[in-house]
Amino acid sequence: MMISVSVVVVLGAVVALALRYTHLRAWHAAVCVLFGFHLSQSTAAPQVRHLITTLVAAITGHA
Repeated sequence: MMISVSVVVVLGAVVALALRYTHLRAWHAAVCVLFGFHLSQSTAAPQVRHLITTLVAAITGHA
């Protein structure tokens, strides 16, 4: 199932605002989970996965 980019953008904005302006609460965590779920179903998932893998490799020193 393909999720439109607008859902990912909206949920990302909600997560960013929640983290920036409030203390993280249960409903904020639920929005974060939904954001992650929708992001994993988007076309950006391979790039995000590659970015995370690269960052972890750089931090841990593994190639």
